[in-house]
Amino acid sequence: MNSSNHPGKDVFARSGTNVSEVKRRNEQSGLSYNQVKEMMARKQNQK
Repeated sequence: MNSSNHPGKDVFARSGTNVSEVKRRNEQSGLSYNQVKEMMARKQNQK
C-alpha cells in the first residue's frame, strides 16, 4: 500500500479507498487538528 513503491500510479487499500487521492487531498486541506492544537498551545505559553 506504500505509494512510494508506485510512483505516478494510484494505490488502493483493500477496502477500495484510493490512498493516493486521500494523500493528495490531505496535502491541500490546510492544518490538521493536531497542528491547530499545537499552535494554540504555543500561543497560550507565550502569554
